[in-house]
Amino acid sequence: MRIDSHQHYWDFKKCDFYWHSPKLPAVLRGPYGPRDLARSLRKHHIDKTVVVQAADNVAETDYLLDIAHRTPSVAGVVGWLDMDALGFARQFGRYRRDKKFIGIRPMFQDRPAADMLRPQMIESLKIVADHDFPFDILVYAHQLPYALKMLDRVPKLRAVVDHIAKPVIRERKMQPWKKHMAEMAARPNVYCKFSGMVTEANLKTWTPADLRPYIDHVVECFDTSRVMFGSDWPVCLLAGSYDQVVNAIPKHLHTPAIFGGNAARFYGIR
Repeated sequence: MRIDSHQHYWDFKKCDFYWHSPKLPAVLRGPYGPRDLARSLRKHHIDKTVVVQAADNVAETDYLLDIAHRTPSVAGVVGWLDMDALGFARQFGRYRRDKKFIGIRPMFQDRPAADMLRPQMIESLKIVADHDFPFDILVYAHQLPYALKMLDRVPKLRAVVDHIAKPVIRERKMQPWKKHMAEMAARPNVYCKFSGMVTEANLKTWTPADLRPYIDHVVECFDTSRVMFGSDWPVCLLAGSYDQVVNAIPKHLHTPAIFGGNAARFYGIR
C-alpha cells in the first residue's frame, strides 16, 4: 500500500482559517477536495492519504472527518484539538473513538516556541502519550530546541516531525538544524516526514539538488525505517506540482517503507 502521509483539503466557507486573507496567493485560494487530487494519486499509484489539519479549530477537524468517511482514498485525519483546554482529555476521548481520527497536530509553528512547554500543554501531551496516539510536530527549525525539551518531558510520545522541521533551504542553511535533527532522531519513537521541502526552498528556482543535503541528513539520522513521504499538497503548488514533489525524492528512496509502510506503522493504518 502506497501512502501520501501529508496532504490537505480545505474550503474557506466551512470554517475559520486564520491565515486566509486577500493577500493569499491565488493558487491556494481553493477550495480543494478529493476530486482535485484524484488524478495525481492514480498517476503515482497512491492508495491512501493522510489528511492533515490546517486550521486551529474543531470545526475543520469535523469537516475533514466527514470527508474521510466519504472518501475511500483517505486513510485518516490528523486533526486539531484544543490541547490548552482543561477539558482536553474529554474531547480527546470522544474523537479517539472515531477510527478515521488517527493523529493530533497543534500549530506550534505559529505560536511562541515556549508554548510547547506550558504546563497544560505538557499535561495534554502526557494523555496523548499514555494512549500511544500519533502526534505531529509542526515547527520551524529555530523552534527545535523547544521541541526537544518538550519530548524530554513527555518521552513516551510517539511523534513525527512535519516538513523536516522547515530548515531555511532557500539560504542553504544547515546549522543548527542539522545538529538538532540528529538529537531528535536519537529518540526511537520519533519519525520524520519528507514533506514541505519545496516551499522552504526558492519557490521559483529550486531544483532537487537543493533539497538533497537535507534529505541525506534526515536519512542518515532517522534511517529509512522512520521516514515517510508526504506531498503537502496543495501547499506545494506554491513551488511545484505533485509530480515535481514526488520526483524530488531521490529514486533510491522510492521504497515501500518510505512511500507507505512507515506511515502505516506510525499511524496504525491497516
